[in-house]
Amino acid sequence: MALRLPRIGAGRRVHPDDAVDELAAKLADRIGPAVHPYEVAALLESEGLTGEAITEKYGHKDLFSLAEDLYTRVPREFPEPPGAADPWAPDHVRCALRGALFGLPGLAYPLTSGLWFSDGAVAALIVAGLISWAWSQGLAHRAYLRLASGRHEAGRTLLYGAPAGALLAAGAATVLAGPTPAALFAVWQSVYLAAAGVLLVFARERLLLATLVPVIGGAAVLPWVEPGPWVRAGLPLLTAVLVVAVAGRAIRAAVREDPAPGAVRPGPAVSLPYGLFGLGAGVLVMCAGLRHPWAVVVLTLSMGPAEWLLFRYRGLSVAALRKASTPAGFRAKSAAVLGGCLAVYLLPLAPAAYFTGAEIAPLLALAAVLWTALLLQAFGIAWVPAALTLCAAAGVGADACLRPPAGPLVPLLCCTAAAVGLLAWALHRLGRPTAHA
Repeated sequence: MALRLPRIGAGRRVHPDDAVDELAAKLADRIGPAVHPYEVAALLESEGLTGEAITEKYGHKDLFSLAEDLYTRVPREFPEPPGAADPWAPDHVRCALRGALFGLPGLAYPLTSGLWFSDGAVAALIVAGLISWAWSQGLAHRAYLRLASGRHEAGRTLLYGAPAGALLAAGAATVLAGPTPAALFAVWQSVYLAAAGVLLVFARERLLLATLVPVIGGAAVLPWVEPGPWVRAGLPLLTAVLVVAVAGRAIRAAVREDPAPGAVRPGPAVSLPYGLFGLGAGVLVMCAGLRHPWAVVVLTLSMGPAEWLLFRYRGLSVAALRKASTPAGFRAKSAAVLGGCLAVYLLPLAPAAYFTGAEIAPLLALAAVLWTALLLQAFGIAWVPAALTLCAAAGVGADACLRPPAGPLVPLLCCTAAAVGLLAWALHRLGRPTAHA
């Protein structure tokens, strides 16, 4: 249906029907979306049409008669509403920075390896790292819960939780390594991880990067300059002092804020599955590192893109929810979004594994476990990821202990089984529209 525009010659009297066509063409963009002639009548009133003009110029007895005529002449057009802003738009710089921050502390190991390496040193560092990883995961979750109430509550949680985790990890390493340089380095590792966790909770990534400058600079000159033992030991120590000072300042500033009235303190059991997942993930990554150390580097650096894709999954799922008209349709769109995000995460890891000499299939299976578990945790689904990750870690860890050196078959089977289970659970739970509403 098209509007007929009247042709009016000079000196010719305008026919009422032509005048109505002209008015319809003029107001078509505002009459088209109307769902009732009364809306058109309100529009005409806002245009200031008088009863005399309606009768003499347009040939209608009243406003409502003209409105009904215009409503009939103009075809219905309902323009799409403007697209809503993505509530889950990721911060590209922050995600990239967090990925780098997960990997850059590893430069302290080649910088200081000649100072602490001895029998039992690696085992002590692994145990301390696993304790720190598990504790930090649980503590970070609890701190984020408290942060929802206020910065004061989160600050108090970190004030007591971060030192406790560092003491626990450092104590375990000291028991295993004894009074050796390896124990001192384990203390450094534990203190750094605890303080870094504080800064990450408070979104102080740039400050954390600044504290790593001494270690980064020292490691950067190693291929050309031998800095000597004092510099090798002093630069990580300087980083530890800086990161503790900055973390302490962040906690102090948070604790000084006014407490939130009526804040509820969640029980420790709420954060327990997050800590257990951290333990299981740590075992899987450590076992992969024992076979191929560069595999740990690849996985660590991939955590930045992984976090970015978690945001993209949520944003794309919300967009799919707006477009879907049935639960089944949304379930199909949700599965496509999940598969696409996982594929985008895994595909770059294949050439990275190839060039670093790591087995591609086990690394991709492990990466799928980590990303899918993190996705479920982002939706508050914690126990299933923790259980499946721990089961995979138990199988891989037992194989590494009972049949050293461990081959790639058991890690591949265990991680693949865990990844399939996590994906199935994600499709089941996240394929519901209510999960994204």
